[in-house]
Amino acid sequence: MPDSHPAPPHAVDRPALRRRLDVGARSPLTLLIAPAGSGKTVLLAQWVHSRPDLSVAWYHFTAADADPAHFAQRFVAGLGARHPALADLAAPLGEARGGLGVGLIDSLIVALTEYDGEIVLVFDDLHLLPGREIADDLWRLAERLPPHAHMIVSSRVDPGHRWSAHRLTHALVEIRQADLALDDAETARVLGAIAGEAVSAEAVRAIRARTEGWAAGIQLAGLSLRFRGGADPDALADAFAESDRLVVDYLSEEVLAALPDDRRRALLCLSVVDELTGPLATALCGNAGGADDDVEGSGAGEELLRSLVRESLFVAPVEGSPGSYRFHHLIRDVLRYRLRAEDPRAEGILLGRAADWFIAEGDSTTAIDLLLRARSWDRALALILGRGREVYERGHAATLARWLAAVPADVRRRSAHAEALYAVSLGMSSNAAEAEAVARSLLLDGADAGVELVLRAYIAAAVQFRPHPELYLGEARRALEMLDEQPDRVTPPLMGLGHPTLLRTLALVAGGRALFFLGRFGEARTWLRRAAASPGGQYPPYRVHTLGSLALLEAIAGNLRLAEDLADEALSLAADTDLLAHPAPADAYLGRAVVAVQRGEPEQGALVWEEGMRRAEANRRNSLAWVGYAVGRLVDLDSTVDRVAPEGVPVPLARTIMDVVRYRLAREAGEPFAAIPRQARWSSLAFEEVAALLARGHVSAARARLDDLAIDTGTAEPTAVVEYELCRAWAAAEAGRVAPAQEHLRAALAIGEREGLVHGFLRAGPAVVALVAGLPGSPGPFRRRVLERARRSETRGEGLLAEPLTSRELELLAYLPTRLTNVELAQRCYVSVNTIKTHVSHIYRKLGVQGRSAAVARAVELGLLPEAAVELHPAAR
Repeated sequence: MPDSHPAPPHAVDRPALRRRLDVGARSPLTLLIAPAGSGKTVLLAQWVHSRPDLSVAWYHFTAADADPAHFAQRFVAGLGARHPALADLAAPLGEARGGLGVGLIDSLIVALTEYDGEIVLVFDDLHLLPGREIADDLWRLAERLPPHAHMIVSSRVDPGHRWSAHRLTHALVEIRQADLALDDAETARVLGAIAGEAVSAEAVRAIRARTEGWAAGIQLAGLSLRFRGGADPDALADAFAESDRLVVDYLSEEVLAALPDDRRRALLCLSVVDELTGPLATALCGNAGGADDDVEGSGAGEELLRSLVRESLFVAPVEGSPGSYRFHHLIRDVLRYRLRAEDPRAEGILLGRAADWFIAEGDSTTAIDLLLRARSWDRALALILGRGREVYERGHAATLARWLAAVPADVRRRSAHAEALYAVSLGMSSNAAEAEAVARSLLLDGADAGVELVLRAYIAAAVQFRPHPELYLGEARRALEMLDEQPDRVTPPLMGLGHPTLLRTLALVAGGRALFFLGRFGEARTWLRRAAASPGGQYPPYRVHTLGSLALLEAIAGNLRLAEDLADEALSLAADTDLLAHPAPADAYLGRAVVAVQRGEPEQGALVWEEGMRRAEANRRNSLAWVGYAVGRLVDLDSTVDRVAPEGVPVPLARTIMDVVRYRLAREAGEPFAAIPRQARWSSLAFEEVAALLARGHVSAARARLDDLAIDTGTAEPTAVVEYELCRAWAAAEAGRVAPAQEHLRAALAIGEREGLVHGFLRAGPAVVALVAGLPGSPGPFRRRVLERARRSETRGEGLLAEPLTSRELELLAYLPTRLTNVELAQRCYVSVNTIKTHVSHIYRKLGVQGRSAAVARAVELGLLPEAAVELHPAAR
């Protein structure tokens, strides 16, 4: 599928360099590293034009790509435009942590693998990215590209060691400044094409020597010759004795001074924006600039831009964007400097004119950027403060924070609403510490009651990101007190999220989460249920958050049926409202994972656990990420041992879970360990305290602690009741009291059967499992499940694979014998189709097969699937 990237009229063909790009396309990566104006983009345009057999997705980086959500969406849209097979990619996960994210990279690899044909990804001007994260993810993508996909990166800055592996492994093709330098013959052709007449060989050699073949310098020299008809080429060549920067300055002065007035004014006028279209050019310059008199309206601007391209006057079409044009960066900057020197007010006026045009077109995003450049702070703030909930719902809070940070602090602070919005946007874009500092500073300055209410509620919401939940519980309570004191208090709109109804829900959810992170489940449940029942709790993102938090709480507490219903309701609503890729469903995903763990089937929760962790980590919700990480450690869910722990300090609930895991592992291994801190009430740690005493034979001490820590089995959480009854049974059995042991064991089985709580029995260990096996009477379904899960080998079949299947892959493997399509599997698991494809492709690779039926047959052979799986998938025979 050919793509169109026009080269300028004066460009000379470089067949030798095009052949090097042909060679490079046989490997994953090619690099073009050279200074500005060396001809990198022109060479790529010529090569693309010479290869109509390739599909090319060309990305020219801009400053806006510093926002990872912005670039990821543009990246996905660009690939989808190349071919329908690439259109169904996973959406970016809200405010990513500076990069594209593992999920999107996995989806890209699967989509590119399935793409039928050769495809080239061109990333032009990589140096414009301010951070390393997106670039690092692009290198990771290059390392995993399928054989028919290729990446070309151009940059002014050498990316360094990140590509060194490609040099060793793939015979990396690198084109650098010396390779791009024009020789005498090429210099002569460029000068002649631009100047409109042949240039003497002596002048060509002098200019080429002084410029060292630098394409931009040669182009400017040609323009100077054209507009200074009688210019002495030798004198012109002498001007090249200085640096590239001075060369550009000198030649730009020379060229600009020689241009017709209308052309010169048009260039200065157009330079204020980064990308141009015909209508925008008309809005900036009117019919000026030398367009034909009979061309009116937007056509005048289009004709002006086309004529500037024809005349090689610094303007070139934008690659892959028909009707759009841009200046070379160096020349654009020089033109802007000249414009400011001639009239310090002109740039601001022109930027305001461009902003007006974008506002009329409905593009307030670009208008805000232009007004900020124009230092039109009041107009920019008015537009920023007018943004609605789409900023939050689409995960673009980082852009909002960037805009507000660009406004001088003293100007921004004159508007309490703007400063409050700055704090809120910082918090939403994962900068919780800075957000809290801004909010508390505004409170100290004496914000009015409406702004104070907003700030209190949003400071409370920082409990998702920051340790010490008790601090944020206090803020939530204060916000609710203010709402109760004056329910109709006037508050600033702030993206449409500042209404008291929504603030009440926000404070309730924040307080509920704080109590949950503190391990106070009963109080947390009350707060979260109030939030779900509140009017603001019907707003889809808040409802997904609230139901998910309740689901996770109930799953850990052992109310598994309720937890599953809540998680499914949250995820179904997220799917219906296009929020599955938003951070909001993180709690619901983790809730479903905990349900699977509690039922003794962690591999069935591996996919949703990973989805939940990705969302929690994507916007640095460290408190939730710590809980998810700790839950994963309960069963080493998909090797959390190898996963990097979240940043900062774990919240109390996560610390407790990890302590439980540590003490359990030591108990099972018979290792000595420090005494478990004496517990004041029954808890999972108390369970480990008693279990450790029983494992060491200290039966009397264990029974005494059980008497001290007795619980009300009628009101306690199901998980706690099962643990307590199991310890009672174990202690009675160790004391030789058979009847009480069986009584307590049956009580534990009854509670466990009601909710499917298998994990407590497995966690208690072999002594309790033996008691379950020896219980008189024919075992019922739940008892059989406990015994079966205890016997099941966790490494079945994996020793036969060079690379074992992960928990996520084992979960999907169980679905392969069914006739469910990838789309149906994605809907069932609440993940993207490309996530399913990614893991299925990993299964095929690890099993060494091609296709679903072969995978089923191989899995049965290895014992990873039962024999009955072949009957479900007859093609596997």
